[in-house]
Amino acid sequence: MKKYIVFLIIGLAACFAPSCNNLLELEYDGRSSLDELFKTKNGVRGYLNACYNTRIFPDINRSALTDEAQSSERVFQGSLPSLWYADAYSAANYTNVDGQPWSAIYQSIRNCNIFLKRIEGVSAEDLASLEDEITSWKAQAHTLRALYYLQLIKRYGSVPLITESYEIDHDFSQDGRSPVSAVVNQILADCDAAMSAPESSLGFSWTVRVGENWIMNRAVVQAIRSEAILYAASPLFADGTYSWNNAAEITGNALSNLLANGYQLWTEVPDQTIAQNTYELYFITQHDEQRARDKETIYGGPKVNVWGSHGMPSTPGQSSAGASPTQELVDSYEMQATGLPPISGYSDPQHLQPIINTASGYDPENPYEGRDPRFYATIYFNGARRDLGASGGLARDDHYPLEMTLSGNNISITEEDGAFRIETLGGDPFAPTTTLGTDIDASSGSILLKFKYKSNKEITNAQFFFQSPGAAGGQSTPENVVLRKSDEWIDFELDLTPYRNESWWKWGAADHSLRFDVGPDEGSIVYVKDMEINVRVETTPADPVQSYVGGKDAISSTDRRATHTGYYLRKYNNWKSGRDNDADGEIRMFRLAEMYLNFAEAAYQSTGNPDAAVNIGNGMSMSARDAVNAIRRRVNMPDLPAGLSKDEFEKRYRNERRVELAYEGHRYFDVRRWKIMEDVEHYVTGMRITKVGDSFTYERIGFARESFKEKLYLYPIPQGEINKMQSHTGTNWQNPGWN
Repeated sequence: MKKYIVFLIIGLAACFAPSCNNLLELEYDGRSSLDELFKTKNGVRGYLNACYNTRIFPDINRSALTDEAQSSERVFQGSLPSLWYADAYSAANYTNVDGQPWSAIYQSIRNCNIFLKRIEGVSAEDLASLEDEITSWKAQAHTLRALYYLQLIKRYGSVPLITESYEIDHDFSQDGRSPVSAVVNQILADCDAAMSAPESSLGFSWTVRVGENWIMNRAVVQAIRSEAILYAASPLFADGTYSWNNAAEITGNALSNLLANGYQLWTEVPDQTIAQNTYELYFITQHDEQRARDKETIYGGPKVNVWGSHGMPSTPGQSSAGASPTQELVDSYEMQATGLPPISGYSDPQHLQPIINTASGYDPENPYEGRDPRFYATIYFNGARRDLGASGGLARDDHYPLEMTLSGNNISITEEDGAFRIETLGGDPFAPTTTLGTDIDASSGSILLKFKYKSNKEITNAQFFFQSPGAAGGQSTPENVVLRKSDEWIDFELDLTPYRNESWWKWGAADHSLRFDVGPDEGSIVYVKDMEINVRVETTPADPVQSYVGGKDAISSTDRRATHTGYYLRKYNNWKSGRDNDADGEIRMFRLAEMYLNFAEAAYQSTGNPDAAVNIGNGMSMSARDAVNAIRRRVNMPDLPAGLSKDEFEKRYRNERRVELAYEGHRYFDVRRWKIMEDVEHYVTGMRITKVGDSFTYERIGFARESFKEKLYLYPIPQGEINKMQSHTGTNWQNPGWN
């Protein structure tokens, strides 16, 4: 399409160009040139190109204006992050990661308006073209206009609604800002107009034809419908015109239309030398417009530069750590085994005192183990493996077998079919093992007690003592070892590694043994076999991240090239990327996962019951929980359970949206449309990690911000535009709080 850009010089000299200083400077309206332009196929397509000028794509840097990230660029006085965090912007000097797009968007809307008006007088015969092709061009212009108005309301709220090109004698005194609901009504009307175009090989199709990349299509229309109605029903913009019922119907219909036309979540399993999991692979893979491989992306986006602009200082050529993930984002990733959040909140406003969710299985001493796979695909943490091509595995995998002795206290021990049958006969029953027989080399790695068992009842307070010759008991594990009731063999594993750091740990010599306390009471029958101590030492990951104090990627508060939070961004980063091989992935404007989440939000808000099935069209029905679980299953996370209340589900849903869409530009707008920005933007935190011997200590550090003020719910309208419109209309159009 770029070959048609030459036509943009014709007919675009009207007053709404960003360089115009006065809305009434209409010295030349370009009509005669437009007449000529719309007589040729190339001229029409060239003008349609002008309608594509202001597609605003997501930007990683927007995350640093939310609680997702803290920017290392804040060290420069006058930088966007430094001014943002200090609330040092006014309407006169305001900028965002996309600048101040008001004028540019309206210029593209004007181009769409002119195109739609002019194309009505053009026949297929005039252009030596086919009617389906012309209706496709119209549909593209309608879609683009809908997209531009969606981009406007997300940033500015209520805006002037202009669907015709202004004439020379236009009366500006009658202009005003239309409410968001009215703008959304126009967005939906444009979407309907686009979908009315024929779906044919030259018409407005679901799949972009080869050689016509980046053009609007029917799938983009569905994404715009879904997002627009979600925003219209959200607290920031809701005025009663569009209800959550409307939102559930439209988001559901958009989702089912996409599913019915071949859109699917990306599920390709990667080679482990390329990416750790499906989610990571998706974001380092370029989308393909024809959907031969990528059936999730609805509309792509630009390639991003993580390694250089958001990377680690140990990478040659890196210039900035950029938008470094916050501890709040890290805390949002659930535990994979339980599907529960590790942190249930904070006991202080500064977020320095997390409330640990003990039921989740989270270990504050090993905070990065066992998390949602999306955590490992999104964030580089201290010790994270960078070079996935390096050989992994175990450097050592030593096994030290143990057997039960046939004597103990208030216990009967017999051998049956290769197993030991242990029956408790009275209070304080225990059974000792044989000695190890050889010294254990457990100076590094993990120490695991393993065996298989069956039990006639559940035992919740078993215990193990570390025995040395002549010791009466010795040190022990807590009395909270659980053996489940089962007629089938169960694999038991107890991590003894933490005890190695205890001052009393001297256990592991050849003449040492274990004592197995089988609960406090009589009547238990437990079968045990294949008992052993297993010492496992993993190979050191090649080039691990060292964000601890003094490491090669050490945290800093003054260096733009170093993380200020203790974390670096991994999402979109191909580990092979560098100065000589820029292989990072691309950000997406719209993808199917967002459509699932949009519907989930509208559905639970509409029904009040996240388990209630909703008819979404095309013979499909789905509940809010079904939609969220579809996203979770893709990454092997446990389903959200049935029976959650609306409030419980909302908390889990919002966290799911935060995790799934991290660094995709949604968090900034989500916390605003939910009207929770003032709750989440006061403080963000990071993690200062200190290496002590072979272990690490963890200290949360805080960053206070002033970027939670109410005025920041919306962009200010550029002051120059405000001055002009106030002179024409007598009304101050500025958004609240800006001066």
